[in-house]
Amino acid sequence: METILSSTGKRVVIASYGPFVMIGERINPTGRERLARSLARGDTSLAVREAQAQVEAGAQVIDINVSAAEVEEREALPLAVQAVAEAVDVPLSIDTSDAQALAAALAVCSGKPLVNSVTGEEKALEAILPLVKERGAAVVGLCMDEEGIPSQALRRVEIAQKILARAEKWGIAPEDVIIDPLAMSVGADSRAALVTLETIRLLAQDLGVNVIVAASNVSFGLPERPLLNATFLAMAISQGLTCALVNPLDVEIRKAILAGELLTGRDEFAMGYLSRYRTGW
Repeated sequence: METILSSTGKRVVIASYGPFVMIGERINPTGRERLARSLARGDTSLAVREAQAQVEAGAQVIDINVSAAEVEEREALPLAVQAVAEAVDVPLSIDTSDAQALAAALAVCSGKPLVNSVTGEEKALEAILPLVKERGAAVVGLCMDEEGIPSQALRRVEIAQKILARAEKWGIAPEDVIIDPLAMSVGADSRAALVTLETIRLLAQDLGVNVIVAASNVSFGLPERPLLNATFLAMAISQGLTCALVNPLDVEIRKAILAGELLTGRDEFAMGYLSRYRTGW
């Protein structure tokens, strides 16, 4: 299963046999007052600098999320997408649940972006999937629906199957749907990571789809978050994870990804691992 994303000059392939794909998560104003203020006044310079730093650190895709209380998303999102697309030549992930903001951002985004995201809720499927099809984009499907996030792996897989089936009805190919099994904080539920890991395994084994997570969610509210995030990420790669929303500036995250690729047979003769080791990660 190959999910192909592109910018004007770069093509990224997400697949179980290939390199793990880092999606830079840092353009997100949640908990970042300075970024929120700049986006609220239409200033995209900080977002652009974040994008450039993440690409320099190795991110192959940049996620853009402008959602904050003081930000008018339908104005700020297309501005940020256009500014970042002009500054870095990598595919973009447009992160919003607002269909109007998404439509405006897709209109100014070149190449083949990733839409992040759609849930299994009927209202979301009807609003988001037609835009994905019209634009020829790929989409992230979240394993949640009107009843929330299931506590059982099998129920999450059922929601994934629903999203895939509805996407197919809209003419969206399975390879253009990346499933997010949803990482939850182990500080709130000590078994949360186990459920996510089991869901990843089932998605990869039974459905054969590409799988994504927002890795840092697993450590929310706990100390030593980089340690937990990196450990979880390596474990998730072993279960079939093919890409993730991460902070590429975190060297431990980069090390965990390289180790996960090597130990799951995706780095022939350890060439990627050794190359990054020799250049200081």
